[in-house]
Amino acid sequence: MALLLVAVVTTLFTVLIHSLIPPTIVQCVRYHFARGRAGLWFWDVILVMFFTLLALAAHFVEITLWALSFLLCGEFSNFAAALYYSGSTYTTLGDTSAVLSARWRMLAPIEAADGMLMFGVSTAIIFAVILRLVEAKFGLHLDQPAKTG
Repeated sequence: MALLLVAVVTTLFTVLIHSLIPPTIVQCVRYHFARGRAGLWFWDVILVMFFTLLALAAHFVEITLWALSFLLCGEFSNFAAALYYSGSTYTTLGDTSAVLSARWRMLAPIEAADGMLMFGVSTAIIFAVILRLVEAKFGLHLDQPAKTG
C-alpha cells in the first residue's frame, strides 16, 4: 500500500509540474505572434530554446521529486546518491549500481514510465510550437488540406 501511495503521489506531482508548462507556452506564443515576431528566424530560435530549457528544468524538478521520495522511503542515505539514481531511472538510462530494496523496487519502473511519458509531453509541446512557427513563416495552415487548382 505504501509503495502505491508513494508512486501515485510522486507521479501526480510530476504531471502537475508538466501541466504548468503549456499555459506558459501558449501565453508566450501569443505574445510572440502579437508582436509580429512569428516567422522571424532569430525570435523563433529564441522561443524554441526557451521552451526546451523550460521543459528541461521541469524534468530536473521532477527527477528531484523522485529523489526526495527515495530519501523519504529510506532507500538512500544522501541526496546526491538518490538524485543520481533518480536521474538514471527517470531517463531510462539505468546506469547505476544501486538497487532498491524488495519493498520499494517497483518504484523504479514506475519512475521510468513516468519519465518516458513526461518526455513525450515535452516533445509534443515543442513540436506543436515549431509547427505553428513554420506555419507563420510560410503562411501555411498544415492542419488543412492544400488547395489545388
